[in-house]
Amino acid sequence: MRSKHSSPRKPAEQMVKNIRRATRRLFSAEDRIRTVQEGLRGEDSRGVMP
Repeated sequence: MRSKHSSPRKPAEQMVKNIRRATRRLFSAEDRIRTVQEGLRGEDSRGVMP
């Protein structure tokens, strides 16, 4: 009996992951710090108050 080592979908799934990784938004260190501080203060970083 032959065993499958890889499915035919693997290359397509890897391509999608690579595209998502390449198009991910990049935030500066200052933006990241600001977002964390807002979260710790209980502020909503999207500007919408609950």
